[in-house]
Amino acid sequence: MRANVTLSSALSCGLIALLALVAAPHAGAQPQADVIHLFNGKDLSTFYTWLVDDRRNDPDRVFTVVDHVDGAPAIRISGQKYGGITTPDEYETYRLVVEFRWGTVTWKPRAQRARDSGVLIHCQGPDGNTGRTFNGPWMRSIEAQIIEGGIGDFLMVGGTGTDGSRLWPEMTATASQDRDAEWVYDPAGTPRTFRNGDRINWSGRDPDWTDRLGYRGAKEVEKPAGEWNTLEVIVERDRITNVLNGVVVNVGTNPTYTRGKIMIQSEGAEMFVRRVDIYPGAAR
Repeated sequence: MRANVTLSSALSCGLIALLALVAAPHAGAQPQADVIHLFNGKDLSTFYTWLVDDRRNDPDRVFTVVDHVDGAPAIRISGQKYGGITTPDEYETYRLVVEFRWGTVTWKPRAQRARDSGVLIHCQGPDGNTGRTFNGPWMRSIEAQIIEGGIGDFLMVGGTGTDGSRLWPEMTATASQDRDAEWVYDPAGTPRTFRNGDRINWSGRDPDWTDRLGYRGAKEVEKPAGEWNTLEVIVERDRITNVLNGVVVNVGTNPTYTRGKIMIQSEGAEMFVRRVDIYPGAAR
């Protein structure tokens, strides 16, 4: 009886050891990160900068990190020149969380216009390809708009191919037209394909929106200027969802671009960003 117990114990120990070996990660395997902090709270080493004319130089310090904005570090985007901070890496499926608020400084030609910026996802091609000479401010991409009164709009941003051809993303959305014949995301609307330069307004965008500083619509989800907003862009292969301050404001499906860099724009208005986090896998 004792011999059988000993044999049984040995077999059990061997089975446990085998299961542990099978379950162990292969040498050199990297564990899946729960979150990627694109803003590390210290510097801009996780991005590179791009500006019209200056390209990857930033002589006017459009992009800096300040120690204390409402008690914590933040990226300051002055808005003085058009361009953005860009990830060197490409991303495919993820949940991107950006916490931001407007500053007080604005610049010509948008000094008296609605404060403007945006998050570009699935950026493709060479830097600056929104310009035919590759000196434009951005890359062809899908934009989650950040503009007073229009945060959460989608824009299909076209660009130039290396052969000089015009290229752009496409995406489908269920939408209806407002009284100004602009397309607005509407879950009960008709599916429609949007292309180069097309805009899909967020569901509550005011039809009386005007491009003026401080604009706020009747159904605004954006917080007043000076308060922090949270924009989530949930990126799946067949769907992109914009969530502003916990409210789903726009959904696009079947995007033709499904992978690319991420860029946060500088576009004429001072903006502070205290969080840029990626959660791989697009889970909310």
